[in-house]
Parts: sequence; structure tokens; C-alpha cells
Amino acid sequence: MLPTYQRVGGSSSSTANPLLGRRSFRSREKCLILLVLSTFGFVCLGGFFFLPDNFSADRVLKAYKQFQRAGPEIFIPPPPPAAHGRDEDIHRLDDREKLQEKIRKELPDEFLEKPDVDVGAGAGGAVIVPIGQHPPDEDIPLGGGGAGKGGGPGGPAIEGPAGVVQPPHSAGDEKEEGGEDEEAAGGGQEQEQQAQEPARSGQQPVSQRGSNQHPLTYNSTVGEDPDPAVREKRNKVKEMMVHAWSNYKLYAWGKNELRPLSKRGHSNSIFGSYDLGATIVDGLDTLYLMGLHREFDEARDWVERKFTLENVDADLSVFETNIRFIGGFLTCYALTGDRLFLEKARYVADKLLPAFQTPTGIPYALINVRNGMSKNYGWASGGSSILSEFGTLHLEFAYLSDITGDAVYRDRVQTIRSVLKDIEKPKGLYPNYLNPKTGKWGQQHMSLGALGDSFYEYLLKAWIQSGHEDEEAREMYDEAMQAIIQHMIRSSPSGLMYVSDMKFERLEHKMDHLACFAGGLFGLGGTSLNNQYSERYMEIGEGLTNTCHESYIRTYTRLGPESFRFNDGVEAKALKAQEKYYILRPETFESYFIMWRLTHDQKYRDWGWDAIQALEKHCRTPTGYTGLKNVYLTEPVKDDVQQSFFLAETLKYLYLLFSDDSLLPLDDWVFNTEAHPLPVKDRNPLYRQAPASSAP
Repeated sequence: MLPTYQRVGGSSSSTANPLLGRRSFRSREKCLILLVLSTFGFVCLGGFFFLPDNFSADRVLKAYKQFQRAGPEIFIPPPPPAAHGRDEDIHRLDDREKLQEKIRKELPDEFLEKPDVDVGAGAGGAVIVPIGQHPPDEDIPLGGGGAGKGGGPGGPAIEGPAGVVQPPHSAGDEKEEGGEDEEAAGGGQEQEQQAQEPARSGQQPVSQRGSNQHPLTYNSTVGEDPDPAVREKRNKVKEMMVHAWSNYKLYAWGKNELRPLSKRGHSNSIFGSYDLGATIVDGLDTLYLMGLHREFDEARDWVERKFTLENVDADLSVFETNIRFIGGFLTCYALTGDRLFLEKARYVADKLLPAFQTPTGIPYALINVRNGMSKNYGWASGGSSILSEFGTLHLEFAYLSDITGDAVYRDRVQTIRSVLKDIEKPKGLYPNYLNPKTGKWGQQHMSLGALGDSFYEYLLKAWIQSGHEDEEAREMYDEAMQAIIQHMIRSSPSGLMYVSDMKFERLEHKMDHLACFAGGLFGLGGTSLNNQYSERYMEIGEGLTNTCHESYIRTYTRLGPESFRFNDGVEAKALKAQEKYYILRPETFESYFIMWRLTHDQKYRDWGWDAIQALEKHCRTPTGYTGLKNVYLTEPVKDDVQQSFFLAETLKYLYLLFSDDSLLPLDDWVFNTEAHPLPVKDRNPLYRQAPASSAP
């Protein structure tokens, strides 16, 4: 039913709805409408007076200039379809070159911390080389060539600026300098002139680097194995070095390390999060030994102009700063004779000396190099210093005293030696913690892995470095090894030999990756001095190296875990999540290299090549190398850090593994714990001992 309505009022429709019959608005309504219109007009017109003028001619001109400065090809047309096996964007490559050219023209040299780079096609990713230079795999001439003062089979020795001495030349170098490719070599006369004058860019000429004493010139042919297959493997390691270095240079130049996935720098707490160029200093000698002298010159230039500790207001690790920076500089001084590196090594060592000002002479672990304040780690047992840190200073400090004539450095480490020699040792073993104030041991934890490892290494190597004169070091080494053999070395049910940790007289059947250096250490001890221990040392060296290899091949990635255990039916396998990492560590490859040199057993080279393939498959990225978080997974997560020791140690030991014994012979060189080779006294002419008259 429809609703019914009742009319109100009269019958007229106009009277029923008065609004419909009215032809004009009331005055009150007119005012309201006028007010609304006025407000709208005010808002619209006011915008032209009070809002910013984004369309002024000046603003448009500024925007135009910004686009103009960015380059004519800021809007890049889409690239052509990529063919199979070729995914490089040609526009991106071309634009990178143009951008670098603009930067070079517009900025003065002192602002160019990072070397100019260019990107070219390469297998497995971009290969980055300095603009206008030869590709990284080409040999480069090391000098001006021709007869000259002091000439002979090795060529002339020409003094360069800042005490840099030109290296001797081999016959192969002279042939290179003959000018077969005049454009690439720059011409014989031009090259000879460059050998005697600083480069116009201000960079040290290649020919003014090196030593006039050493019989070898370090280029890509030195130390080559006569077997072409071995040479090919060595060249592969060199290419890995170029890949790691070039991407560090591109994305993290001057930073401590590279985050290859993030394409940025990385600094960890051991350097106080300051940018000290750890990868540059750590990788210098590897570049030089591989014949990558152009990259070496770039790194040297950075060290000369940029390396300083003056503004570092943070706690640095005394141990890490010593082995990476002092060790790296000392090696470069030994190889090149360039006094810049000697001065830098002494500069850093002087910054560390206040850490030794303790009642016992045992240094603290950390030092603020700006104010000289030092301390130990808060987590260390009872405020103790750590054995592997204060016990791993002797090689560098003793050598620094000998080449400077200043006994202060040797005195500091000799004080440490005296304390450790005289202190009572439980079961003949050295606990990992020692209080620098009281001279008493802390927690009873003994290890040949983390916290203890390199102390034992430096006992043997101090004796070797001294030309076998430091008998005290050799005796301490033999005594310590006998205690370790008796109390800590064990074998698994299947016969795998391992070195366990001891905590409060109880064994923890776990072996750290860091302890995998011990295979080479025992082998070196067994061959360097023939005594009643030699045969047993060699047997242990082979056994421990084999066990570390087993820890590698029992993972899916064929790379070894951070630590592995021997209990509950488990052998050489990590059980905890934090033990399953692989962070590009070198210790296993160090033992491969040393055991190869001592035995020439082909299996060590085979194991090394297997590891190289695993590194390439799982750790290589288009922008560098990264560690893994779980070596047992088919697709492990990457940790996004290219450690500086990957360039200093891992790649160096693999390169030497596939080199001839003439490259850094073990009788003439001893490696510090960061793989920086130091010359042996009275055997190696590059020891460069200061005249006795200069000693205090």
C-alpha cells in the first residue's frame, strides 16, 4: 500500500512550498554565497603570491645546467638484445668511462683518492683495469733497459726519489723493453726517460721500485713451474687476485675491507671502524709477487698520501695492527728497498709502544693511538692479555730493530720472551690468558687454535729468522711441542689426527680452522733441524694437514668449517651453527703450500686446486669474494665480507703452491702469521740490516 499524505494549509501549490514560488534570494543567503565565493577567490589568487615559484626562468635554467653537466647521454636508450654468453650493457660501460673522464678534468689530483678505473668484459664478471693501462694479465716492463751505471746481467740500478731503488732486470725484461709493441711500451727512449723521472701524474714510476740486491725481478714469469698445466692454475689464482683487488678498488677504495654484495666498504671493530685501507696494505706484497706492479703502484701512492693514524680516536688491536700493517710494510721494504715502507712500519710501531707500559712488559690488547691509552678486552679472563696476541710480535719488532738500528723494538719483545720463559707452565703448556699486571695466568685454557695459535708459530720462526742463532726460541718451541704432543694431540677411531683444546685439564675434542696452520708448522719444524723430534714432527704435520683436508671434503661446498669436532661418532664435522662458517680463511692452504715445498707430494697441489674450484663456485661474485654462513648447504648464505687476509694470505699461499720453489724459498724467507714474508738474517741479502754504528 502506498503512503497517503495530508496537505497542510490552503489548496494552492505555491503556498504549500514557498521556496518554489520565490524568484530571489534573501539578503542573508546572498551574504553567505558571497562569502564562499570570496574565500575561494582569495585562496586561488593567494597561491600565486605566497607559494614558491617553481616555474621561474631561473629555476628552469638551473635544472637545465644540471642536466647539461650530467652529460649528453643522461637518457640512455635501451641496449640491444644480448647474445648468448654476453650480458654486458655497452651503454653502462661507455658511461662509466665518460663519467671518470669528467671527474679527472674537473677535480684536482689531491682529491682523487680512488684510482681511475674502467670496466671491460671478462669471464665470470667485469674485469677492472686502470684507464689507459695494459690489461692486468700482461707483463709490464720494470725498468728503462739498456746499459748503464752498474750494468750487468741484472741491468742498472738507478736511484729514484725518496730512496727508491730500481729493481734488477732479467733477460725477459730486456726483451720486453726492446719495443716490439712501441705503442704499448711507450718507445725505448721514452721509457728510459720515465725510468729516471717521476711520472707527470705524480705517481712513482714502476722502474723506480725494487732492490738492486735481489737476483729476481718479480713479474708474471718469476717462479713459473715448467709444467704448462701448473702454470695455468697459477694464472687462475692471479686472475682471482685481480678480481678481488679490482672490485675492492671500485667499491671500497681506502676502506678496510669490501662488502661485495652490498658494493660498499666494511670496517670491523679491530680497527675501531676507521678507514685505514687494511686491504691495501695487506695486499701490497701479493700484488708485487704476482707481477701486478701497476696495481702495486696505485696502492703505494695511497699509502704515501693517505695512510695515517693521527686522527684515529679509537681502540686498535695491537696484534692485528702489527701483523697486517707493520708486517705488510716491512715485507714491501724488503722486496723493494723503498724507504717509504720502512718509515711507515716504524711510524705504526711507535704508535703501539705505549701498550707495552705495564708492570710486566706484557702489552695490552687494545690501544687508542691518539692518546696512548691502552686496555684489554672486557671478555678476557680476569683482565688478561691473550697469548696469541702478545706472543705474535717478535718477528716484526726484532726485524724492525735490525733495519733501523733502534733496539727499543727488540727490547719490548725480548721482555715478553723472558716473562714466558721463566713463568711456571702447567704440564709444560701455555694457557691462553696472562695478566699483564701480576704476571699470572688467567683461565686454564690451552689451544693451538684461537687465542694460542701464532705464539707457537713465532717461536719456531724467530729461530729461523735469526739464521738459527736464537737458540732460546728453538728450545721453547721444542718443549712446547712435546707438551702438546703428549697432552693435546689425539687420533679419531678412523685414524684422523687432530689437536684438541684443553680446559681445566680436560680435553675438548674440537679443532679450529685456525689450528690447521699446525700441519705446516710441524712439518717446518721437522725439516729445519734434524734432531730426535724431526721424524715425529713430520708425521704429525702430514696427519694434521690430511685431517684439515678431510674437514673440507666432508662438506657440500668442499670448503672447511670454522671448527670441527670428534665425538659421539662425529669426525671432522661442525655441529653448532657458529662453527659452520667459512670466512675465506687461509690456514689449510698454508699447510698445503709448506708441505708441498717440503715433500713435493702431488696430493697437496691436487687438494689446493680442488679448493680453488670450490672458492670460484661458492664464494666468487661479480663484485668480489665473500664468505659462507654454512658450508654444509647446497646454496649457502653469503656473509658479504671480502676479508683483507683473503688477498694477503689465502691467494698468496695458493699462488705459491703452484709456483716453482725459487719463488720465496723457505730457506731465505719466513712468513709472519699474516703471510707477509720476511727475509732470513745472514742468508737473504734483502734483510738490509742497519750498520752497527747506527745502533744506540
